[in-house]
Amino acid sequence: MERVLTQNIRPSEEPLTLLEYEQCGGYQGLRKALWSSPEEIQQMVTEAGLLGRGGAGFPTGRKWGSVPMGDRARHPKYFVVNADEMEPGAMKDRLLLEGDPHQLIEGIIISSYAIEASQAYIFLRWEYQLAARRLISALSQAYHNNRLGANILGSPYSLDIHLHQSGGRYMCGEAEALLSALEGRRAVPRSKPPYPTVCGLWGKPTVVNNVETVCNVPHIVKHGPEWFRSLSHTDEGGTKIYGASGRVRQPGLWELPMGTTIREVLEEHAGGMHNGHALKALLPGGGSTAFVLPEQLDTRMDFASMEAIGSRLGTGTMTVMDERTCPVGLVWGLEQFFARESCGWCTPCREGLPWVARTLEALETGDGRPGDLETLEHHVRWVRMGNTFCALAPGAMMPLESALRHFRSEFEDHVAAGGCPRR
Repeated sequence: MERVLTQNIRPSEEPLTLLEYEQCGGYQGLRKALWSSPEEIQQMVTEAGLLGRGGAGFPTGRKWGSVPMGDRARHPKYFVVNADEMEPGAMKDRLLLEGDPHQLIEGIIISSYAIEASQAYIFLRWEYQLAARRLISALSQAYHNNRLGANILGSPYSLDIHLHQSGGRYMCGEAEALLSALEGRRAVPRSKPPYPTVCGLWGKPTVVNNVETVCNVPHIVKHGPEWFRSLSHTDEGGTKIYGASGRVRQPGLWELPMGTTIREVLEEHAGGMHNGHALKALLPGGGSTAFVLPEQLDTRMDFASMEAIGSRLGTGTMTVMDERTCPVGLVWGLEQFFARESCGWCTPCREGLPWVARTLEALETGDGRPGDLETLEHHVRWVRMGNTFCALAPGAMMPLESALRHFRSEFEDHVAAGGCPRR
């Protein structure tokens, strides 16, 4: 099993310096890229089948291909890395940021070159202070060794990378809201079209990609698209960083072939359930995904397979729920988070999410009424994509909708018992 993204990560140790990174084969992808045209790099990424690892799974090459190119395009162009990892249950990008910052920097340089960007930003979650310290050190090394700045490695290409530490709101991780925050404005989504690749940061063409996505780019350029596709168990190329938290024996993160089954991640790598506990359900890719049941464990963890069973791959970092966990209480906690983190820009999110959270609180604490389930179903039906400016509120409805479908009797028990029967 080939480890690509995590091969240089040394747990409990400082990350590789620039010299050590190069001795392990680092920046070879950059050297190859600078001898190719931006269009050739875009073609490589497209043929590799790299899908965005931030949760949506949008084809990276297609996104880059929508950026206006050439002298007639508006300049400067920007490349932005979304490192604002605040999805409940997600922690994969932190591993890459802290463990191998030069891999990310190399990926940023190649990705920026591919869209002819002269400025790049890393939009980092404020709480990731260790990652910030290590990125600052790695960026300094890159500038001092001509991997950043003017005429990189003697080529005509120049790039500056800026580290921006976020104000600490979940909403900042939404691509358009992130761009608004970078401009120093309130973090709210933007109406589309125009899309950021045409009119993004300060009105200029901009690409926003996730940390894990960008870290794949140097390896694709270095080894080629066919090699990248061969790493996967499915048509979706590459490896994936999977994770598990909750009532498992060995919580953690593992780089595995894309399309590894839920069962393998849960039982072989996470060590299975704690002694005396049985699996009830799990959220496969963060708080904004739908529950997966024990009978679905042989599903492959790739974007297409997870959608086929009514959920999403999301971040690929699963949250495991045992048989003693109350699904109503768990969903209540998630909806509280999403309601608090709403930017308040659109009515369904601003008004709907607090209403959902209060309704779940009433069910959990003994003030629930028979009509509350219909109220929750009403929100599930109407708080959807197309009725909101962004995906925050529709994402918040996914665990609620699936909980009502799979565990409806437990919601009804809360009404009948005057609160959570597990209390």
